Amino acid sequence: MFTIGEFSKLSGLTVKTLRFYHEEGLLVPTFVDPDTSYRYYNESQIGTARVIAYLRSLEFPIGDIKQLLVTEDEHGLLDRLERQRSQIKEQIKRLQRTVRSLDQFIAEERQGQAMAQTLEGVTEKNVDALLVAGIRMKGRYNECGKGFGRLGRSFGRLICGKPLMLHYDSEYREDDADFEACLPIRQRKTVEGVSVRELHGVRCVALVHKGPYDLLGRSYAQVFKWIKERNCKVTLPTREVFLKGPGMIFRGNPKNYVTEIQIPIEA
Repeated sequence: MFTIGEFSKLSGLTVKTLRFYHEEGLLVPTFVDPDTSYRYYNESQIGTARVIAYLRSLEFPIGDIKQLLVTEDEHGLLDRLERQRSQIKEQIKRLQRTVRSLDQFIAEERQGQAMAQTLEGVTEKNVDALLVAGIRMKGRYNECGKGFGRLGRSFGRLICGKPLMLHYDSEYREDDADFEACLPIRQRKTVEGVSVRELHGVRCVALVHKGPYDLLGRSYAQVFKWIKERNCKVTLPTREVFLKGPGMIFRGNPKNYVTEIQIPIEA
C-alpha cells in the first residue's frame, strides 16, 4: 500500500485534496491507521483517482461523480461515462438551438425597433362591402386554418378574393380568442355552420405587414400609435387580410408572408 504522500505523487492529487475527497466519501483510503490516523491507498485506486481528477477538471459536481463511481467494475464506470457523454451532447444540441433562436430574436427585435421609430406605411382608407362566407371560432389563433380549410372545401370555385380573419376581442387572448375565418365569395350558397353575409364597408387604418404571423404585434403597435396620436375610436371586429400566406398544401416561407392589418375606426 501507498502512504498518502506517495499516492499523491502517483495520482497527481494534492494531499489536501485527498483528505477532502476522503471526508466527502469520494475516495476513501484502503486503510486508516487507528493509532496515527495515517491514510493508505492501494494500487487499484490510482485509476479511480485519475477519473475523479479528470471529471473535476470538467467541473463535474462531487455529487455527480459519486453517482458515476457507484459501480462494480471499470466497464460499468465507462458505460456510465458514455451515457453521461450522450446526455452532454444532447444538452449541447439544445443550447445550440437556443443560441440560433436568440440570434434570430435579437436580429428581428433590432429591425423592429428601427421600424417602430416611424409610422411609414400606415394609411387611412375605405374598405368596400364584401360578400363573405365565415366560420366563427373560439380557441387559439393558429387554429383558424381548420376554418379556412372547411370554407375552401365548401365554396371552391365561388371564392373570389384573399382570406381574412375578423377579431372580436379588444385584447390578445391565448386559448379562448373569439375570431372568424372568412373567404370572399361571388354568390351566396347555404352551408350548415357557415355564415354567408355581406361584410359592411368600413373606414379603417391599415398597414401591410411582411413576415411571420408571430411578429404581427410589432406592426399592430405602429397602427395603434397612429390611431392614438389622432384620437380615433376603434370599432370591432378588426381585420387581418392574408395577401400572401401558407397554401392549402405547401406552408411556404413565413418570412415571405404578407398580411394587411385593418383597424376599423368611426368615420
